[in-house]
Amino acid sequence: MDVYDAIRGRVAVKEFKPDPVPEAVLRKILLAARWAPSQRNRQPWHFVVVRDPETIREIGGLASSGEYIAQAPVAIAVVVESDRPMQRFDAARAIENMLLVAWSHGVGTSYVGQMDRDRIKDILRIPAEMELVTVMPYGYPAPTEAAKGKRRKPLGEIASRGTFGVPYA
Repeated sequence: MDVYDAIRGRVAVKEFKPDPVPEAVLRKILLAARWAPSQRNRQPWHFVVVRDPETIREIGGLASSGEYIAQAPVAIAVVVESDRPMQRFDAARAIENMLLVAWSHGVGTSYVGQMDRDRIKDILRIPAEMELVTVMPYGYPAPTEAAKGKRRKPLGEIASRGTFGVPYA
C-alpha cells in the first residue's frame, strides 16, 4: 500500500475480529517502530508484545478510555526510559510508524490515553523508572470498523500560504 493511501485511509479501530495477527506482521510493526527517528538517535523506547488473552483482558479492564483493548488478539505496550517530554515525542513517532505499517497489512489499532499505568506496569513487569506511554490493541478490524470513514477540515482551514490566515487553497 502506498504511504499516502495508508495515511489517508487509516481509521482508529476499536472493534476487532478474533483472528490472530501473524508473527511476520507483528515483527514488521516492531521493525517500523525501531526505524523511527529519535532525538540524538537515543531510541529511548521499548515495546512489550502481549498475546495472552487473559492479560489483554486484564489490561483492558484498567484502560478507562480503551476498554476495547480487552477483545484484541494482541496488544503492544509502548515504554520509554523516563518521563522527559522529548522521549514521549520520540515514542509518538515510533507509534505512528507502527500504525501505518499495521494498516498497510490490514491490521487496525487505536491510541489509548487513559489507563491505570502503575497497575499495568506491575502486570507487565515494567521497571518503576520507566514510563508506560500507552498500550495499543492490534487486530483485524471488525466489518463495522472497516467501513468507517474520516472527516477532515478543508485544507484552507488548517494551512496558510505565506502568512497566517491566508488560506492555502
